[in-house]
This record gives sequence, C-alpha cells and structure tokens, in this order.
Amino acid sequence: MDFDLNLIFALVGFLIMLGILGGIGINKPRGMSVKMWCVGYLAVALGFDALVVVGLLGGYKWLTYLLVGLSAGAATGLAIHVMHHINEE
Repeated sequence: MDFDLNLIFALVGFLIMLGILGGIGINKPRGMSVKMWCVGYLAVALGFDALVVVGLLGGYKWLTYLLVGLSAGAATGLAIHVMHHINEE
C-alpha cells in the first residue's frame, strides 16, 4: 500500500510541475512579457528549492516522492523546450 501511495505522489508531482510550466509557456510566454515569463520560471525554481530544503530537513517521505515527480516534470519541460530549439535549427 505504501509503495502505491509513493507512486501516486510522484505522479502528482510530475503533473503539477508540467502543468505549471505549460501554464506559463514552455517555449514562449503566454499572455505576458518575456521579463515576466523569466520571473515566473525563477519563482517556480525558488519554490522548488524551498520544497527541497523542507523535505531534507523535515524528513517527510511523501514529500521526497513528490519532489521526485516535480523533478521529472521539470526535466520533461526542459526537454520539450530544447526540442523546440532543435526543430528551429
């Protein structure tokens, strides 16, 4: 049971991060200036960093799996962004 719950936390983290990055625009800003788009990405990164610190200091197992999912979502968002640049070349 615990194993299944951990996978759910990881999947939820993945969907949250991919949704946030997709919401602000992975390849171009959605309804905002490039400056605000960059600030949005910075806010996502700093929020993620804060969660990592809380997870490491607090020892929350569920948060560790959520962070794994968030990391996977961020990596997938970056891969989509890079693929966009590859297709432009």
